[in-house]
Amino acid sequence: MTARVLVVDDIPANRKLLEVRLTAEYFEVTTASDGFQALEVCARAQCDIVLLDVMMPGMDGFEVCRRLKTDPKTHHIPVIIVTALDQPADRVRGLEAGADDFLTKPVVDVALFARVRSLARLKMLGDELRLRAQTTREIGLSDALMEAVSDPGMDGRVLLVDDRENSWRRIAAALAASQTVDVETSPQEALFRAAEGDYDVVLVSLSLDGFDALRLCAQLRSLERTRMTPVVLIAGPDDNARVLRGLEVGVNDYVVRPLDPAELTARIRTQVRRKRYTAQLRSNLQASMELAITDGLTGLHNRRYMEMHLQSLLDQATGRGRPLSALVVDIDFFKSVNDSYGHDAGDDVLREFSRRLKASVRGIDLACRLGGEEFVVIMPETDAAVAQIVAERIRSKTAAAPFAISGGQRSIEVTVSIGVASFLGAEDDAAALLKRADLALYRAKAAGRNRVVADAA
Repeated sequence: MTARVLVVDDIPANRKLLEVRLTAEYFEVTTASDGFQALEVCARAQCDIVLLDVMMPGMDGFEVCRRLKTDPKTHHIPVIIVTALDQPADRVRGLEAGADDFLTKPVVDVALFARVRSLARLKMLGDELRLRAQTTREIGLSDALMEAVSDPGMDGRVLLVDDRENSWRRIAAALAASQTVDVETSPQEALFRAAEGDYDVVLVSLSLDGFDALRLCAQLRSLERTRMTPVVLIAGPDDNARVLRGLEVGVNDYVVRPLDPAELTARIRTQVRRKRYTAQLRSNLQASMELAITDGLTGLHNRRYMEMHLQSLLDQATGRGRPLSALVVDIDFFKSVNDSYGHDAGDDVLREFSRRLKASVRGIDLACRLGGEEFVVIMPETDAAVAQIVAERIRSKTAAAPFAISGGQRSIEVTVSIGVASFLGAEDDAAALLKRADLALYRAKAAGRNRVVADAA
């Protein structure tokens, strides 16, 4: 895969060297000579990943990274710090600034390309979710991007897969202050536990006795429940080839023994933040999807959802030779409720009627608000006789007790009129079915309202 890489370094020779190496691997490369230029390029969404030097005049790489990661518009862009600094404290400082990885010069090409491809792939997987989250911000849903920026990555749930007791005890102790760690010594059980445990990170030792840890990583990526869970490898100093292979199969990060507790903690916090960020975006996307198909006032499905699914229900009825019926329901004299008591009272009536409607139909029935005071119920596996019984139940439940309005301070009588029509088979269609039910409703209203009338077809 290719990606747009921004190389940030104040030394022209370093920029040119990385540009040549990356271009040879078919990456698109943009360069910046200082942190201010880098921030401008990222703000214009002109890169997929940033390779960032630390020692630069004016603004060092740590500060550039911090600014990128605290801005909701650029928080999602992966940052790899590439520097001659090689002390654990330097790596921790970079990770705490928000860096996704920290590579020490001179950088081995294979390792560099593997990290760029891995992080670019993760970014692209999240781009659609992120963009949809930005859209939903404009209509008042929770701001997933701001929440992600402020999340410290603490109190996550980590599954540690390691069969060496002296190893897992040290790792669990190092993480105990910031995360909840569960230890699994059996790699065969680890997959099931990860799938059932809703973990924020899975930390896997490459030195499992008699078991290929990379196979476990691949299995974690293949399962729906763990596909988005970050996986971090614990590698030995001679495990470079296996680490690179792990990055290819979807591993998110790695730490090398002997482990520095501060670096381990920082890397796990980074992955916890990433998991929560993705989970929030997915939740935000789900909310936007529900908003698109749900009537916000009543909680029923809306006209769009009905139109999307009615034809498939008719196709199923035709294919199976089963009945299907439709009800069109209208609240009687609803305009007078708004005129006499106000629109808030009208909303109270709509909400309470929707509650009674849902209580009168089955789970497989499709109850929708078309708009205003008009509702539709689509009932699979239901013939005309049963449909009339259901319609009468809806009518009687509506009229049985007054509707509370004005915060319960007043109550009014409400009735509904209902038209019933049944599907005629392959020669019928959705528009004709609803038209017949609507004509039956018209006859119910003409006959005095508060009644059920069935189509004569």
